[in-house]
Amino acid sequence: QVQLVESGGGLVQAGGSLRLSCAARSIFSINDMAWYRQAPGKQRKLVATISSGGATNYDDSVKGRFTISRDNAKNTVYLQMNSLKSEDTAVYYCNVRVPPINTAYWGQGTQVTVSS
Repeated sequence: QVQLVESGGGLVQAGGSLRLSCAARSIFSINDMAWYRQAPGKQRKLVATISSGGATNYDDSVKGRFTISRDNAKNTVYLQMNSLKSEDTAVYYCNVRVPPINTAYWGQGTQVTVSS
């Protein structure tokens, strides 16, 4: 059974840092991996993506502050978040796409709260 296990969320002061992790279990091959976030009353929004080859893309709101990376041997994706702002407060979800048809799987979500 496919399972995505997230960790690393929490409460941090503005300007601080957090590192999110998401480990994919029972998956043998992964294409793109990504992080999304959903703030209260808002739609889920793409934050960053990383391809199987390591190419990355970021939403403009996090460029220069967040870094997405992956460890293919561990089927794990990370999100290093620096210079956090109150507007980064949200539930963060990891997402992976699995071949051959890019089936999408989601993590359970982890809360990130940034206090100003």
